[in-house]
Amino acid sequence: MKKYSKTSVVLTIILSLLFSTTALAVGDGNIDAGGGGMDNGTSTNIWSPGNDGVRVTVVRASDHTVVTTPIDLTNKSPNNIQIHFSKVSKIQYSKGIGLTPITSKYRYINPPQSMPTIISDKGNSNIDAIKKYFCSEYVVQMIANHTGMNYDVLIGGEYKLLLEPIAYYKFEGIMIATTATEAAMYDEQISGLLRRRMVALSHQNLPLAMFLEVSDLGYPAWKGSTSKAASNADIKSSLGLGVVRFTELPESPEIVTQDYEYRVNTEVITAVTVSGGQSDPDNPTKVSFSIDGKTYNVGNVYYPQGDSQLAWVKWTTPDAEQDMVIHVSVKGPGGTDKTTINCKIVNLDKNPPPNPIADDRNEKFSSVSVPNRSEKVRADWSVWDPRWQEYWVWHGDDEDGYWCDHGWWEFDLDKYYARFSANMSIRCDSKNPTASGGIMKSGYGINETVTASVSSNQSSAITYPQTAVSYFPEFGYETYWRLLDRMKDGSSTSFEFQNNKYSTYKNRTHFTPIWMPDGNYTVNTWAADSWTPVGMLSMNLTDSLTIKGNLWQDWHVAPLKP
Repeated sequence: MKKYSKTSVVLTIILSLLFSTTALAVGDGNIDAGGGGMDNGTSTNIWSPGNDGVRVTVVRASDHTVVTTPIDLTNKSPNNIQIHFSKVSKIQYSKGIGLTPITSKYRYINPPQSMPTIISDKGNSNIDAIKKYFCSEYVVQMIANHTGMNYDVLIGGEYKLLLEPIAYYKFEGIMIATTATEAAMYDEQISGLLRRRMVALSHQNLPLAMFLEVSDLGYPAWKGSTSKAASNADIKSSLGLGVVRFTELPESPEIVTQDYEYRVNTEVITAVTVSGGQSDPDNPTKVSFSIDGKTYNVGNVYYPQGDSQLAWVKWTTPDAEQDMVIHVSVKGPGGTDKTTINCKIVNLDKNPPPNPIADDRNEKFSSVSVPNRSEKVRADWSVWDPRWQEYWVWHGDDEDGYWCDHGWWEFDLDKYYARFSANMSIRCDSKNPTASGGIMKSGYGINETVTASVSSNQSSAITYPQTAVSYFPEFGYETYWRLLDRMKDGSSTSFEFQNNKYSTYKNRTHFTPIWMPDGNYTVNTWAADSWTPVGMLSMNLTDSLTIKGNLWQDWHVAPLKP
């Protein structure tokens, strides 16, 4: 049995989230907190109360895009920080940015008005004071000044503030600064050493210093324990964040009815998180997925006491649209975060553009910007690998005794990744008689080629790119689209338009409308369906040609010779 030090929980206080806006308040705080008692630490692994701060990031509410460089606020002067991870927000990490240690000077801001305690050593931080502070007009004005954001624009309702608690502490003799998300990611990089050394801070009081009462910015409200150490997976997905929003009334809770959305006839991955107790070869955990009448068993799911492990299954979706329910069961010491998984299976190949005709008109056309579709180009996950640590003990006297192995299971954390890349190009159709390079007249067709690839150090745990769908400016990048044909399978996949039934030559073409005004003609393609245990990889692509004139200019009408 593996040995772990235990953290005794001294006190837990659940704080109310009901917040009354005062005359000086300009925002509404979506923040709650928990925590527990702290160990005394050692000279090389220690954190002192008060050595904390908050990372503030301005985020666009509509698409969760980070619009300013994050800033770090603190009452302290942490000039002795030797390692930090630059200014990266939780949202950026969630979208695939990797963790990069930095040894350059740590930059911070001391607010003129001191912040309340952010991270408590006893789990009783004053969440009402934190909310009042970050929702005050004075502090929001200060944040606007430091981020370069116009104050009136910031509080206009289109932006939110993402707050993340920061801890400054000594780890293995080195002063370090991390948010809760960075601590979890760093712990994964060093095979759980941070958790073993400083669990009460790194996996309890730091991540539980802030969490959401209502789902926001794509993150769920925290429903788990507020007095126990959290797993790296839970920290990254749900803890160590608060949100300030600038609306008159709080937003309604986000209701999620589907856990996954898949495309028809697509190889996908479905995953759950298993935790509880310790799972090792002596006491293993097996997870069973019941999918569309078949049962998929996943064995050898191992993890140490106090942590968790993803368990996943790779399967192919049916060829018809439907809602599916996957049932999950667990045998062994652990349990799963979900026993039912709701999946929506959709078919994108049912809304191609209509037949273009020569006298089409659209006098009210107005160009729109290319939308920000879901994009994730890197995924990271890990697998616990148990190994037996022998510890031989002699029993009995010198002559009649025997050796007995009193060892325990140690766990190594094997880290895996997947990187996704894609590009697209559009060109004038080969049947266009007057095209010149990237310049063409409206009314003629275009061709497209998309290439997408994925690389991984665990190829068995990914699927290769399977989907590319293109959207067009004449339809506002919605209404109609084209699902592309997969021309080449494998780690490097290629796609082209499907054969167009309205093409005289049945070419793989898309016809531009004859009324399209002169200027850039930009096609938007979403390359997707490369699945990993931690979700889907995808990219939002664009490419352009230039419209100059229309095909009627290529027609010449003259009387017949007498």
